[in-house]
Amino acid sequence: MTLLEIPELAPETPYIWRARRPGATRRLICFPHAGAGAPAYADWVDLLPPEIELVAVQLPGRQDRLAEDPFTEVGPLVEVLTHALRPVLDGSYVFFGHSAGATLAYELARALQARGSRGPEHLFLSAQPAPGESEVRLLHELSDEEFRAEIVALGGIDEEIAEDDDVMESMLYTVRADFTLWERHRSEPGAPLDCPVTVLCGESDPRAPLDEVKRWADHTTAEFAAEFFPGGHFYFFESASEVVSLIGRKILTPATNRRSA
Repeated sequence: MTLLEIPELAPETPYIWRARRPGATRRLICFPHAGAGAPAYADWVDLLPPEIELVAVQLPGRQDRLAEDPFTEVGPLVEVLTHALRPVLDGSYVFFGHSAGATLAYELARALQARGSRGPEHLFLSAQPAPGESEVRLLHELSDEEFRAEIVALGGIDEEIAEDDDVMESMLYTVRADFTLWERHRSEPGAPLDCPVTVLCGESDPRAPLDEVKRWADHTTAEFAAEFFPGGHFYFFESASEVVSLIGRKILTPATNRRSA
């Protein structure tokens, strides 16, 4: 595929943005972090091998869905996605989720498995502790000033945006809604997943303590691996090529049921 033939990530339905690749044999479905939308993964399209088609999930309250209210309960969100994503849940596919998107990807994979539906062949979970007790500071109940300071300190926001009060106020409404949704959420007990799980995170991420990230191993009966990169919570912005390359290799190399050392 030449540079001119690289597809663009574009909306197809309210929930699905896709960079169509007719000859692709695999599909990478991405779930963005709190407050972010599908365009967060637009740069990944030309980093993926031609065998892999990129899909990104677009939730209410961002970009072209800014006028819609964000979800306030996880159950209804997962239920909606099991239906809304049907057009891309065929063939061979995997999930990638960053931060809050990691927990969403996990809960959707659990829901599909519980229904007896075909689930992802691999789950990539980024910058998110496993379900259970956590030492990570809760942010959703902070004052507006404190919340804004914490979000800006995490990185991932362009300097021009951080200095624009109007844009920040609009963006932080959705970010806080997402933090509230996921910080209040508690995963229900249930069977572990039967697909391989790879966790990824930055080596200096204050919101992804090493021991809490590695606990994701308890949530699958298949292969588990942990991959660490230089940087903080948004390590994958600076290491996009390395992250996408790793994901691409794992997608195209079938995993076994063995745990990695």
